[in-house]
Amino acid sequence: MYLLDLYRNPEAMARIMIKSYDLGVRGIQLIPHAPIIEALQIAQHEGCPLDIIATIGSEPGSDDIALVSDLEPQAMLIDPLITDQADWNIIGKKLDAIKDTGSVAGLITQFPFSTTRKLFDSPVLNDFKLYMIPLNRLGYLMDCDTFGPDERTHFKEIIKKLDKTIIAMHMMAAGIITPDDAFDYLKTVDFVDMAALGIASEVEAEESFSKLFKR
Repeated sequence: MYLLDLYRNPEAMARIMIKSYDLGVRGIQLIPHAPIIEALQIAQHEGCPLDIIATIGSEPGSDDIALVSDLEPQAMLIDPLITDQADWNIIGKKLDAIKDTGSVAGLITQFPFSTTRKLFDSPVLNDFKLYMIPLNRLGYLMDCDTFGPDERTHFKEIIKKLDKTIIAMHMMAAGIITPDDAFDYLKTVDFVDMAALGIASEVEAEESFSKLFKR
């Protein structure tokens, strides 16, 4: 209920964005829904020029590329609902449409083992630069039964072989892992370039980002 109430309150979301900016955050993963866009515009008006990495394709049939292009995002990432279907014709067209706007194109996956392996033989391998993947020490919300040393070594090999700019998500495994534990694990990997954190309050922003930036 709290998250639903937050979603309906652009001013509250904007305060979280402003707090995050004050703590050193300089980018936002934008879901192109009206309340979130309104919140971002409030934060920008208050002097927080956050770089935008937009997620597109989360709403079937919507022209969200055109919607977010007006915000001049630095990058757009295709939602995993599309990416993980591995329909390369659809994905290729969306990647081309993103690049036509001048934004950097990327993909998001919820199945980083299987989708990454499929990408090596796909016609879109060279058509995107950013790749967002779930990553945490438990392997939670990743497509693996276990995430021990062998799985971690294999995962590192395929991700590095892909040779993309990697953005990690789900680092706290939907709240199962503490921020300290999540960020300590992040320090042990050498293939992550950026991290995306879901923040639902100013207090959570203070706790998470202050710990992250101390690492």
